[in-house]
Amino acid sequence: MPETSPLLFVLHVAGAAALLIWAVRLVRTGVERGWAVQLRAWLRRGGQNRIAAALAGTGAAVVLQSSTAVAILTSNFVAAGTLAATAGLAVLLGGDLGSAIVAQLLVARADWLVPVLLVGGVAIFQKSTAREWRMAGRVLIGLALIFVSLSMIRDATEPLREAKGVMAALAYLGGDPLTAFALGALFAWAVHSSVAAVLLFVTLSASHVLPVSAGAAMVLGANLGGSFIAFMLTLGSDIAARRVVMANLIVRGGGALLALLALSMLQLPLDAIGASPARQVINLHLLFNLAILLLALPFTGPLMKIADRLVAPPAQPAHLDRVSALDPAALATPGRALACAAREILQMGEQVEAMLRAVTGLYSAWDAIAAEAIRRKEEEVDRIHLDAKLYLAKLQRADISDEMRHKALDLAEMAVNLETAGNVISQTMLTLAQRLDQDGLSFSETGQREIADFHDRVLSNAQAALNVLMTLNPDAARALVEEKDHVRDIEQALQRSHLERLKEGRTESIETSNIHQETLRALKQVNTSFTQVAYPILSETGDLLSSRLTRAKG
Repeated sequence: MPETSPLLFVLHVAGAAALLIWAVRLVRTGVERGWAVQLRAWLRRGGQNRIAAALAGTGAAVVLQSSTAVAILTSNFVAAGTLAATAGLAVLLGGDLGSAIVAQLLVARADWLVPVLLVGGVAIFQKSTAREWRMAGRVLIGLALIFVSLSMIRDATEPLREAKGVMAALAYLGGDPLTAFALGALFAWAVHSSVAAVLLFVTLSASHVLPVSAGAAMVLGANLGGSFIAFMLTLGSDIAARRVVMANLIVRGGGALLALLALSMLQLPLDAIGASPARQVINLHLLFNLAILLLALPFTGPLMKIADRLVAPPAQPAHLDRVSALDPAALATPGRALACAAREILQMGEQVEAMLRAVTGLYSAWDAIAAEAIRRKEEEVDRIHLDAKLYLAKLQRADISDEMRHKALDLAEMAVNLETAGNVISQTMLTLAQRLDQDGLSFSETGQREIADFHDRVLSNAQAALNVLMTLNPDAARALVEEKDHVRDIEQALQRSHLERLKEGRTESIETSNIHQETLRALKQVNTSFTQVAYPILSETGDLLSSRLTRAKG
């Protein structure tokens, strides 16, 4: 097949685009796995005022290379009540600008960086045992692959300038900005990355394959598509979270459409913002997001009111009782019965996670209704635990293999640990939060921040534990056990920090000393209970010694 074959060209472009999408994801997941807790704390603390929130969102998006990831994290904080909705919208607006800054950094041609990043990334990943260093190597490899993919796109599209039919079709997009806008939005939504979409459009413009007017329209469309990703991903979330994402969709998506109309109707010259086609398109992307941030930031309150009207509380549906996954008929098939028990225990873990997410707000503002909801959740967790325990006991009395019996025991132990975590939240933490309210006390500013950060770390580990339970991934299980040791060290450091404040004679620290220390211990116990999910997996893979985790093999 000749090199000019249309099929070969399509394969080259598709392969380069696929590499670009995967490389952007590689960087994002590397950052999330290595520094997720720090990023979560950074975003939450940035909610003190709108400017700080926007800056926090910008920084987080630059690090994560994804405004969508920032939107998901922020919506979770808003849903949990640890971040005000107006501050959450400011974070999302900053995240959109951060995403545009990332595109600016990555579009530069720096071929010499590729071998440097690859050598450094592979060396760090292969030689390091600490998770943070290994993830740093992963990020460097991902950055190198982004540059490689962009170079592949440039090389693959070079022959297009000689193809009159293709150039005529692309020239049509230059005269039909609305179609180009729609294509840009659809592509960004389809690949779930506005950064990857923008980089592709800019690279095509740099190769003079895509007209500047079409490139500008597609980049504006990518802004709409990028904001729509978070909207779709949060459809099942709490209403407060959906309202924040909706407000960002209105501002960024609606702003992109207005910018397209302005460019088309007013025939605004793009030469003023860049000397080359690629620079004009990428600078338009940056200036658009900067303008949206500056114009919308002072009006986050009114924008949230509009979103409140658009996202109304759902009508109360007919109540459907939870259906147990423990199918008695499956007991005759041990493998299926174990799967049923695993599903039920996963549901149990999700209930405990919901309790953990809700309890932290009660330390700052007691809510009797929310407290009663947590207690009802605990009753449900107890019922699930009892049913699962009896179900697994019936299974073990059957004629099953030793391997099946061992797995049934592991699941029963997981259920016990999750039930313990639920008890700690509903009995210990709920009581401590109520004592704060009844005695009219509050933590010191430092103590409140320490509790919030530690709670967020434990919540993140609880979510990771449920993922491990669902995927049975040994690498994720190892990371979870490593995090258990980290949490223990952090808890000890926080206890020492609290004692130092007591020595200084701070009134708030003295009055709330017992509650502060008991809360830290309770959170550590909850973390330990969730972490136990990983031990059966690591025991099977040989990663677990009798007393501690084995060292990672280079």
